[in-house]
Amino acid sequence: MLSKQITAVARGKGVLGARSIHGGTALTMSRGWKTASANIKRAQFHSTNLLQGEYQRIFRTIDFRNSPDHHIAETVKVPQMAESITEGTLKSWSKQVGDSVAADEEVATIETDKIDVSVNAPSAGTIKELLANEEDTVAVGQDLFVFEPGEVSESSPTPPPKEDSKEDKPKEEKSTEEKPKEDEPKKPEPSEKPAPPPPESKPPKKEAPKPAEPKSAAPVAGSRNETRVKMNRMRLRIAERLKESQNAAASLTTFNEIDMSSLMDMRKRYKDAVLKEHDVKLGFMSAFAKACSLALKEIPAANAYIDGDEIVYHDFVDLSVAVATPKGLVTPVVRNAEGMNFVEIEKEIAALGKKARDGKLTLEDMAGGTFTISNGGVFGSLYGTPIINLPQTAVLGMHAIKEKPVVVDGQIVIRPIMIVALTYDHRMLDGREAVTFLVRVKEYLEDPRKMLLA
Repeated sequence: MLSKQITAVARGKGVLGARSIHGGTALTMSRGWKTASANIKRAQFHSTNLLQGEYQRIFRTIDFRNSPDHHIAETVKVPQMAESITEGTLKSWSKQVGDSVAADEEVATIETDKIDVSVNAPSAGTIKELLANEEDTVAVGQDLFVFEPGEVSESSPTPPPKEDSKEDKPKEEKSTEEKPKEDEPKKPEPSEKPAPPPPESKPPKKEAPKPAEPKSAAPVAGSRNETRVKMNRMRLRIAERLKESQNAAASLTTFNEIDMSSLMDMRKRYKDAVLKEHDVKLGFMSAFAKACSLALKEIPAANAYIDGDEIVYHDFVDLSVAVATPKGLVTPVVRNAEGMNFVEIEKEIAALGKKARDGKLTLEDMAGGTFTISNGGVFGSLYGTPIINLPQTAVLGMHAIKEKPVVVDGQIVIRPIMIVALTYDHRMLDGREAVTFLVRVKEYLEDPRKMLLA
């Protein structure tokens, strides 16, 4: 009704329709327009309220959060790495802003003093913002990057067919162009074919002077430049631990020689069969691990550690095997080695070594350890005094095998000899126990059949 009155006023009807606009009717017309303007304002007010109510009803009905086009950005934080690790160094970003990621795909790598931790995407989506720079120190729980979940758009796979279609068109044009060429005489064709070889022969002549470039980059003789490189967290931790070991333990090293003839003969005889049946190489580490496990049963103090004013003995043998990696020395643990045979030990050592070289070791792989074996012989070491891996009590050092003249049954013969070293904490072990342990290892390795009888 109100809208009809406003329309009537606009057309000159209604309040002003029966009146003339000449002479004395001007005042009446002005009053009519005042009435009309008031009605217009009231109509606008009511229509606005009606529209707002309708919009509110529609928005309550539609849940935009469930819409496929609506994604709420999430902030991914630095994950919990371990109880003893509270921070790390952001070494690299695997993804950049705008890159799409799949679920559990690596986005960043954080270096700690023990392992490298991968930060993965919680689900498929897109990286929106990076909240830290490479080489920054990040704490556990700190905001790391902004991530918008959602399936990867299908627009990326569509362009390739378009390009193919574009490429198909010129091919068709070329084929149509080739047809008239076939009708032409064949003489010009051979003249065009030999043309490409000359340019191919020219480039090699230009490549000859290129080797001169690295010569210019070579260091000048007598140069005294220095380069400073920041130590990574693992190297810092290794330095701290080794110095702590030297300061805390009363370290002492004892040596012995092992004739490796019998062990090498056994390995030569069975290595092919073991490789074929178990798909693992038979090395010397399994024999040393088994021999140490048996010797530790006889000398339990070498498998114990000091905790305050108490000594803690282990009924099991968890062997820490030293592995060299580009970032430093790590010691993954072969657990319950006392219950394993040669093949099982070799498989476990091979698996841990691969994880170490690939940077995939976890804290669980390196936690614990009751005794350590370090094989410096793979690098050609002849002698060495390994450092104790606290809180352990002892560490066995293996070295290179060298042929030496030795006396056997009153005769001088050439035998493959390995020098082994046992560094032990004199607070826990006396010389008698340490030497007895090393002699027992020597006996087991010089006659591996004894290990079956132990």
